[in-house]
Amino acid sequence: MILKLDLVKRIKEFFDLNIYETKVWVALLSKGIASAGEVAEISGVPRSRTYDVLESLEKRGFAIMKIGKPVKYIAVKPTEVLEKIKLNTMHEAQEKVQSLVNLKDTQEYTELVALHNSGISPIKYTDLTGSIKGRSNILSRMRELLENAQKEVFICTSATDFEDKSRVLVPAVEKLSANNIKVKIALFGEPEYIKKLSIKHGLKIKSTDSTARLCMADKKEILFMVTPESSKEDMAVWLNSPFFTESLHNILEHTVSK
Repeated sequence: MILKLDLVKRIKEFFDLNIYETKVWVALLSKGIASAGEVAEISGVPRSRTYDVLESLEKRGFAIMKIGKPVKYIAVKPTEVLEKIKLNTMHEAQEKVQSLVNLKDTQEYTELVALHNSGISPIKYTDLTGSIKGRSNILSRMRELLENAQKEVFICTSATDFEDKSRVLVPAVEKLSANNIKVKIALFGEPEYIKKLSIKHGLKIKSTDSTARLCMADKKEILFMVTPESSKEDMAVWLNSPFFTESLHNILEHTVSK
């Protein structure tokens, strides 16, 4: 059997394997059960390396060593491997999240916050501006902006964009409301769709004629999208400017239906 090199290239990254591991696993899958020599012949991996690679695959759950002589290996089904990787990834992610949560209680974190506060305090409001690229970075900044709001929040975007970001926006808005922080949401789009979103999420949502996509906090801080929804890469501008933010807020208020 000739090993499908295009298949090797496509799945290598999916399973977090190096090129030798991928070739050996694919070769083993094609046989079901095979010796190191047979795997080496099919995969094209040097026989001297095949033993080490098979041992590595066994430790990672991609293969099982068959009891008996000569030594042979049994390929683990792709479905079982996928489930194992999913469980391991979830476990690693949970450990990482817990590690980050615990970081806030360390002296190192306290020192980092103190360094930031001492560095940011003499900076003028007009200097606190920046561009943010990428959906995840923008959502992260938006979440932080909402969590730090003290008095009021104003969200203006399209109905489809709001629904797309609802996983972040809805819990944040619910938390703000629970803390008696005023929240105003204005969406543009089909009126019926906006009404459905209002009912679905249990939020008071108003319609607007403005096509701006932004998030304001306390009329001081704003995250303003500068790319259209159809753009392949999201980009936003963040400003900590009370004068600009309040002025824009007053303008947009007139576009919101009562």
